Amino acid sequence: MKVAIVGVSGAVGQEFLRVLDERNFPIDELLLFGSSRSAGSKYSFRGNEYEVKELKHNDDFKDVDIAFVSAGAGTSKEFADTITKHGAVMIDNSSAFRMDADVPLVVPECNAEDALVRPRGIIANPNCTTIMMVVVLAPIEKLSHIKNIHVASYQSASGAGASAMAELQTQYEQLARGEEPTVEKFAYQLAYNVIPQIDVFQDNGYTKEEMKMFSETQKIMHSDVKCSAMCVRISSLRSHSEAVWIETEKPLSVEEVQAALVAAPGVTLQDDPANKVYPMPLFTGGKDDIFVGRVRKDLSNDCGITLWLSGDQIKKGAALNAVQIAEYLVSKGEF
Repeated sequence: MKVAIVGVSGAVGQEFLRVLDERNFPIDELLLFGSSRSAGSKYSFRGNEYEVKELKHNDDFKDVDIAFVSAGAGTSKEFADTITKHGAVMIDNSSAFRMDADVPLVVPECNAEDALVRPRGIIANPNCTTIMMVVVLAPIEKLSHIKNIHVASYQSASGAGASAMAELQTQYEQLARGEEPTVEKFAYQLAYNVIPQIDVFQDNGYTKEEMKMFSETQKIMHSDVKCSAMCVRISSLRSHSEAVWIETEKPLSVEEVQAALVAAPGVTLQDDPANKVYPMPLFTGGKDDIFVGRVRKDLSNDCGITLWLSGDQIKKGAALNAVQIAEYLVSKGEF
């Protein structure tokens, strides 16, 4: 198995290395790619040192089986043909191809088989907030069709990359010294603050991030479900959380939903409010599963359930989901 990672120097690229190692993914040869700025950097993997090559339009991807790509939508669009022209499967973490009809958008717990039909050799990794939510919704959908979703996300600094995490830490240090904080990655100071904007606003008043949750959820779940989202940046360092309200076709009991979540792959139920047991970013960072708690009936809707979830969006929301797609392809004898 010949594997390539494009954008290895970024937060998700580094997570790819960790996840591939943790899961003992079969790799006989590893290639690392990056920008001209990161070319020449060296990273260790399974006791060997690898040097980052500059991503170029050449034949470097000849004989590559799988390319994990996390270098931004512009780079993905520019280099997709170069990466796939010799037959490599490109698992792309950007927004470049997610809503293209001929590119599958895959969360293995929900629609793994979609990955088998990829006319362009590309499989898209969904937005992190969407991944986390649909992993939890999939087992509920099996109980009763989900008609509507309202969700408020609480997204950590890491969703904007390693430099955003560093800026948040720097801001706290600067404020503790009485200095003006550095503000570059976000519209406003994030330390001691929440910002009700992630990505740019659209004509309908929703942000691009919020519209991703609407469109991607429908595509992944093969559903007419409607999702209205409010995405908010908070000052935690890693792991996103979401408050989710769903309306199903028939009423579901809390116990039914909890039992389905306990049995679901990729989900851990932490739901004991009497003992203050519920998911929090403080504890979900670095974990594979999406953690769910506060499951209860929606007091405003007889067919409504509301819940709280938290998960590591760099891991399951990005690198782990991509590696699980690759694992599924391997299990189906694709390589």
